[in-house]
Amino acid sequence: MNVLIKKNVVSLFLLMWMVCCSAQAQQLHVEISGIGASQIPIAIAGFTNEQLAPQIVTSIIKDDLSHSGYFKVMNILGSVSETDNVNLTDMKSQGADALLVGSVQKTEDGRFDVRYKLYDTNKMSTLSFFNVTQSPQFLRVAAHKVADDVFEKLTGIRGIFSTRIAYVTKRGPNYQLEIADSDGDGVQVAIKSKEPIISPTWSPDGTKVAYVSFELKKPVVYAQNLVTGQRTLIANYKGNNSAPAWSPDGNKIALALSKDGLTQIYSVNVDGSGLQRLTNSAGIDTEPQYSADGQTIYFTSDRSGGPQIYRMGANGGEAKRVTFTGSYNITPRISADGQTLAYISRRDNKFQLYVLDLGSNQELRLTDTQDDDSPSFAPNSKYIVYATEIAQRGSLGVVSVDGRTKQRLTIQAGDVRNPSWGPFMK
Repeated sequence: MNVLIKKNVVSLFLLMWMVCCSAQAQQLHVEISGIGASQIPIAIAGFTNEQLAPQIVTSIIKDDLSHSGYFKVMNILGSVSETDNVNLTDMKSQGADALLVGSVQKTEDGRFDVRYKLYDTNKMSTLSFFNVTQSPQFLRVAAHKVADDVFEKLTGIRGIFSTRIAYVTKRGPNYQLEIADSDGDGVQVAIKSKEPIISPTWSPDGTKVAYVSFELKKPVVYAQNLVTGQRTLIANYKGNNSAPAWSPDGNKIALALSKDGLTQIYSVNVDGSGLQRLTNSAGIDTEPQYSADGQTIYFTSDRSGGPQIYRMGANGGEAKRVTFTGSYNITPRISADGQTLAYISRRDNKFQLYVLDLGSNQELRLTDTQDDDSPSFAPNSKYIVYATEIAQRGSLGVVSVDGRTKQRLTIQAGDVRNPSWGPFMK
């Protein structure tokens, strides 16, 4: 494996309704600390008839909004339907800037229709009036979608509560790739293996995944269609084949190969054809990541004497160094809005998560732990999930890009590592 990579990032998104579930999956336990710079006070009433559903929708919505760090949730006793008359002046006098009410109704085909209305108490107006219908097993998805809508209407930022997080658990000699809701619930097992699977990364549309498998006793890159199950061999060259990353248009995969000696960065078409070498340095170049506009590739290289992060054009060319603080910076991840670079930096013998504002060139350390790894941005660019180790056990952390809101996700038995945040789904 490449010596510059402290630990390989593992990330794989599988469509939640196509995953083969397993009873051995354990729910992630979530611990919250910190709050946002400012919080929006929102009053949330119980949705009428929600007690008839398998899960209490408003409990999920409240947790989502509270965990985000952006909201102060105010509970209202009793239930209020979206068709009820409400006193917005009274809500405003109690300190609420917004009010959410709604109902849950069972449809004739056995699904549940979640209807809701969001009010702005300052403007005395309706911000959203909508409904989400889901089958009973996906009622949590409906709740997350409501929370997404509330989040976007009140902050102007797209919500990520209905997205999924993938991670790897290890129990004894066995590896499991699991996926869960962004809040750690709804855990499903995607893959079980006695051989490591590393560096998965999903296509922009979330229907395919590229990953590195050791089933041939060496690292080999594959891409798999999650809808049809078809698997395509992407790279099985001499030496190591590692660190795949999809281009934003889904047509190419950048990866690191050592087939000609030192590890360098290449790109290939998604069918494995059209291999093109992108770097030609005297050092080790690895961990490529495309920018969201597809024009730039960020990568790790030791060409300056120690591992640092560089960027170059998507077709290669001159590489420019990006990180200058610290002698060891690896695992670049660029936010979808192109404004923030996340990476792992070793300083004072600690591996910690940092972000760099690419506009101001200001750096910020986000974590207080000392063995961080595998950062992955949420698709709205506002949060990062990462792996860390506490008491010799792997756990996951989620932190806002300003460092104010933090979560820790753990399981009762075994290690959990290598997280990756899934894309927005249509």
